[in-house]
Amino acid sequence: MREAMFYEKLDDNKVRCNICPRRCIIKEGERGFCWNRENINGTLYAVGYGKICSLAIDPIEKKPLFHFYPTSQVVSLATGGCNFRCLHCQNWTISQFPPDEIPYREMTPEEIVEVAIRYNCPGISYTYTEPTVYYEFMYDTSVVAREKGLFNVMITNGYIEKEPLKALPVDAMNIDIKGNADFYKKVCKATIEPVLETCKLAKKLGIHVEITNLIVPGYNDNIDDLLFIIHFVRDELGKDTPLHFSRFHPDYKLTDILSTPIETLEMARNLAIEEGLKYVYIGNVPGHEGENTYCPNCGALLIERYIFNAKIINLDVETGRCKICGEKIDIIL
Repeated sequence: MREAMFYEKLDDNKVRCNICPRRCIIKEGERGFCWNRENINGTLYAVGYGKICSLAIDPIEKKPLFHFYPTSQVVSLATGGCNFRCLHCQNWTISQFPPDEIPYREMTPEEIVEVAIRYNCPGISYTYTEPTVYYEFMYDTSVVAREKGLFNVMITNGYIEKEPLKALPVDAMNIDIKGNADFYKKVCKATIEPVLETCKLAKKLGIHVEITNLIVPGYNDNIDDLLFIIHFVRDELGKDTPLHFSRFHPDYKLTDILSTPIETLEMARNLAIEEGLKYVYIGNVPGHEGENTYCPNCGALLIERYIFNAKIINLDVETGRCKICGEKIDIIL
C-alpha cells in the first residue's frame, strides 16, 4: 500500500481523487469507483499497489501495438479494478472486482523490471484491466524501467486526467475509442469527452498513439459511428495514426449478441482507408490480411502477421522505409 498521488484533502476527513475524470469524493473508510483508492483517516491510499493479478510475457502485437517495436516481447501486468463498467468487458473476471478480492501476488516495481531484464524484454506493458486505476504502481515501475533503458506502454480506456498523464513516463499508448457519446453512457457508464482529450494530449506530448475500436453488432457498427471515429483519428491525431477495428466476442453481460461479422470489419477498414487513413487493421480475426502492414504508397507487404506473430518482409529496419518504393513508414523500430 502506498499513499495515492494526485488527490486533495477536504473537510470532514474526505478526500477528492484527481487521477481520472470521475474525481471521486471519498469518505473516510470508503473506496472510490475503481476500488483501488481508499480513504484511511483522511489520507488516500492506493490499496491495490503491487497486488499483481496477471503477469505474462506477450508479443507487443497483442496489445495491439503494430507500429512500435514490432516483433518485440513485453512484460505485461495488471491489478484488479477499473474506472469503467463496460457491459462487454472481456477481462471482467479481473477488471470488475477489487484488487484484494481476486488472486494476486505481491510484487515491487523493481521485481517487475527484473523479470523484463531476465527474459530480454525491451519494455513493460500496463494492460489487461485499466492502468489508470493502479497509477502509482505503473508510475513507480515506469520510472525504474526507464532508468534501466526499458520502454513503457499503456493499454488504456483513456479515462485519465491531464496532469497524471503529463507526469507519466510512458512511451506508447493504445487508447480505446469505444463508440459515440451514447455508447459510453449506456455501455461503459462513462463519458467520451475525456477520452478524446487524452488522445489529443498524448499525441501532443510526443507519445506514440494507436487507437482501437471494438465493433459491437447493433451498438456501434453503423456508418455514422464508424465515421465519427475515423474522422477524429484523421483530423485530430493524423492520418498516420494506426487504427485497429477489433472483432467482438460475446462476454460478460453481452452474451446474447453474435460475434462481429467479418464483413463489418472489412467494411470499416475499407471506409477508413477511403477517408484517408494510412494504417488500418482488423483484429481478433487470425490470418486475415487486415492484420498485415502494407506500404501506403505502393501496397507492398511490409509486416506479415498471424495471430500475434509478426515477420518483417519489405521494411528496411535501419531506415524505416519500404524496400520496394522507398516510402518512409510511420513506425518505431
